[in-house]
Parts: sequence; C-alpha cells; structure tokens
Amino acid sequence: MNEMIQFLKSHRSVREYDPEKDVSAEQVQAVIEAAMAAPNWINGQQVSVIEVRDLEKKAALAEACGGQKWIEEAPVFLVFCLDFYRAMLASEMHKTEFRLPEELEGVIIGSTDVGIALGTAVVAAESMGLGTVPIGGVRKKPQTFIDLLQLPEYVYPVCGLVVGHPRNIPDKKPRLPLEAVYHKEIYDSGIQKDLIVQYDEIMTGYMTARTNGQDSSNWSAKVANFYDKRILEYKSISESGLKKQGFRI
Repeated sequence: MNEMIQFLKSHRSVREYDPEKDVSAEQVQAVIEAAMAAPNWINGQQVSVIEVRDLEKKAALAEACGGQKWIEEAPVFLVFCLDFYRAMLASEMHKTEFRLPEELEGVIIGSTDVGIALGTAVVAAESMGLGTVPIGGVRKKPQTFIDLLQLPEYVYPVCGLVVGHPRNIPDKKPRLPLEAVYHKEIYDSGIQKDLIVQYDEIMTGYMTARTNGQDSSNWSAKVANFYDKRILEYKSISESGLKKQGFRI
C-alpha cells in the first residue's frame, strides 16, 4: 500500500480548532488551485469558492448552518458553489440558447463538480497538516449565503468547508463493510440488510465509547430519522432557493 492511499484512508472530520493559529493566504490559494485542477464536466469549470474570514460574517453563516460553532472557531470558511453564471455569459457571447436552468441535469452536473472539487480541497488541506470538516448545512438557509456573499443568478451554495489547525483529532469513524459498497459486475442487494445489522453493532460501540455512554445510537436509526424528518429542513428551501437563483426545473 503506497503512502498516498494510506494518507487518504487516514481522513478525519475535525470539529475542534485552535483559534490562535492562522491559515495563510498561500495555503488557502494552494487548496483552491488543487480543487480547480480536479476533473469537471466538459471543462465547464462549474464551481466557484468564496473564502470567508470576516468574524461577523462567519458568525452569521454559522448561525444559518444551524449554529455550527467550528465555522466561527476556525480561521477560514470556504463556501463551494455550483456556478453556471459563466456558462450563461458564454451563451450570451455566442448568442446561443442557455437551456441548462430548465434541466435537472444542471443541478446534477454542478453538484457533482462541487463534490469532486470539495474532496480534492480536503486532501490538499490535510496534506499541509490542516483539519477540515464539510458543512452541508449551508443549504438550510441558502438565502443568507446568497445575500452575504452576493451570489449572482445561476450560482448556488452547495457545501462549505471549515479549514484550520486541529485542536483535537477524533478517532476514525468506522465505515460500512467494503462489500456493502464495492460490487463486481452487478449490484448485490441481497447482502445489504445483513451488512447493515453488522455495521449497526459496530457503530453503537463506537458512539458509546466516543460519548462516554451518552449516545448509543446506530447508523440505520440515524439515517432513517434523517430521511423521515430532518430532510424536510432542506427540501422546500432548496427548491425555492434554486428557483430564486434562476433554475426553473
């Protein structure tokens, strides 16, 4: 196993940062350059990243994300947006029809490109000894991000990334068994429930140890609850937010 693969497998999401240690402008630029070098659909480069350091702005964005204090604690908060504003300008320049806002494919393309860029940024930051944690909560109150970051039409905040120096690095969180997610030739649906049961036992032990017995929940219960209730926090807001930014799907 080479060093890069071992490094990738050592990832942790960090939620405790040293507020006394800064992240340099050169480090942030290196992270963004790495993210922009990642693969993207048709070389359309449908991603933009807004760096936020202003304390008041970070506080407002942290609140909009549901009170995630690590956004305020770390020196840098990066907001990854799907961005078709440049594609719209290209259409205007060449006097062609800009059809993408009417198609679901546009959201899939933009979100996929953001995911690839975000993952690359995480690796780049961690390679410099920095800690990160992605923030999907930016979609809870997207209008706050649109207003504070002055996002033009066809640009939508998909995910944030906290970047800073770790004050504490958590234990590695167990993942699903490899055979649950790695299939050969066909998707093996028959083994999934048994593997989930096995994984639930592992996660219960992990959560119990991590929280000193305060939380003994398992994976399936958390996922089921999210897609029953918590998903509603995002559903209508995302739909209306995308429409306000010009997407007419």
